[in-house]
Amino acid sequence: MEFKIDFIGRTKVWFAISGALVVIGILSLLIRGVNFGIEFKGGTQLDLKFKQKVTVSDVRSELSDQGLGKSIIQSKGQNEILIRSRSLSKAEQKKVVSTLDGKWRIADRTIQNVGPGWGAYITQAALVALLLSLLGLLIYISLRFEFKMAVSAIVAVVHDVIITAGVYALVGREVTPNTVAALLSILGYSLYDTIVVFHRILENTPRIGKRAYSTMTNDSINQVLMRSINTSLTTLFPVITLVLIGGETLKDFAFAMTVGIITGAYSSVFVASPLLSLWKELEPRYRNLKLKYSKA
Repeated sequence: MEFKIDFIGRTKVWFAISGALVVIGILSLLIRGVNFGIEFKGGTQLDLKFKQKVTVSDVRSELSDQGLGKSIIQSKGQNEILIRSRSLSKAEQKKVVSTLDGKWRIADRTIQNVGPGWGAYITQAALVALLLSLLGLLIYISLRFEFKMAVSAIVAVVHDVIITAGVYALVGREVTPNTVAALLSILGYSLYDTIVVFHRILENTPRIGKRAYSTMTNDSINQVLMRSINTSLTTLFPVITLVLIGGETLKDFAFAMTVGIITGAYSSVFVASPLLSLWKELEPRYRNLKLKYSKA
């Protein structure tokens, strides 16, 4: 099934939307900031399994008297609660456990203290991995396709990462190592659709005929659009399921992946391809074709 949608003809609209989303994402990061988990800023994590059903609100109410009401408290199951708080001394940890045990009886507990140094290491390693990935992708796509396609694809990836990070800042969701892993995974999902479109553009370029490069690009997008939609949806459905019913650890990863898959599907059609088309039509050959065959 081939569509006949004029994507490239509305390039200014798509760029305006993407620009607005990127600006909102950057402003969110600058103004609201990122809610880093204890793995990054340090703190104490208590994983408590009770002998009876306990709710997050009940635990928060009990801890408020100890100045821990604003801690991150999450349910891991019917009888299990995960508490992430500021760094607690041994005495403070004992008091928390004693208070909750006296109220609901604790069957099992795991307490972990995390220093901020480990988070700094994770952040540095993630940034290095991101930069090396982008560099590797730039080189590979340049060799396999062409340099302009490589740059357009990288711009789309950066667009997706900024928007995903901005969404995290907006909703205030906690950033954990799983979030970092998801952001790096987004590179692959974002690039897949872009490469599919670029491959079809590369196939159609020798058969461009009496068409402008932008027209040929638009035809290429329409030819692979259904494949891109099917791929994105089949990837998105299980990830959304994890967001809705997965455990807390999986939800952190799945939430970032959901946003990344959606932005990745968008950017391949509305960012990378129009950018490539504009850039290619600066070349004399394709500029002349545009002047000769484009509709007035």
